[in-house]
Amino acid sequence: MNDMISVRGFVASEVKSSTTTRGTATASFRLGTTERRYDRATSTWVDGNTNWYTVQSFRFLAGHVGCSIKKGQRVLVMGRLRLRQWEHEGRVYHVAEIDAESVGHDLMWGSANFTRMNGTSAPADSAPPVEAPGTPDSNNEWDPEDQGTNPPEDVSIASTIDNPDGTGPLLVNTTTGELVGAGV
Repeated sequence: MNDMISVRGFVASEVKSSTTTRGTATASFRLGTTERRYDRATSTWVDGNTNWYTVQSFRFLAGHVGCSIKKGQRVLVMGRLRLRQWEHEGRVYHVAEIDAESVGHDLMWGSANFTRMNGTSAPADSAPPVEAPGTPDSNNEWDPEDQGTNPPEDVSIASTIDNPDGTGPLLVNTTTGELVGAGV
C-alpha cells in the first residue's frame, strides 16, 4: 500500500530513537487518535473509538522528532500508511504504521517556537554569514534546498539546536540526525 495519510492525535509513548546497521537515524512513537462527538441528549462531548498508529521517522526528521516531540503532546503527522498483519500462536494481529514525511505540533492545543536548521553549526536565525553552497566561489555544488537529495559524502555538515533544559546548544549530526555525544 502506498497511501498518504494525515493524522491529528496525541503522542502516547516516549519517542524511541535508534540507528540502523547502515547508520540511518530512526525515531518512532505511538500515536492515538480519538473520535469526539457531541451528544445532544446529554449536551456533552463524548469520546468514541481510538485508532492507534506507530509513527516511524528517518534521517533528519528522526533527529528533530527525538528532540522536539514528547509523550502527551498533540501532533500532526503526514506520511505513507502501511497496514501489516502477522500470526502468533494461532491469532492474527494487525498494525497500522505511518512512515512520516512531516511531524509537527498541533497549535490548536498550544504554542511552539520553531528553529530552522540550515546545515551550519548554528540555527538559521543566528548563524554567521557563510558562503552559499553552489556559488561561483564555492567548491561545493550541493544545494541544500534540493529536496530528496543528500549532500555529497565529502561534505561534513553539523547543526545545533537549543537544549530544552536551557543548558546550551546540542550538536546534531545532520547526516544521521542523531545528537552528537548523547548517551543511548
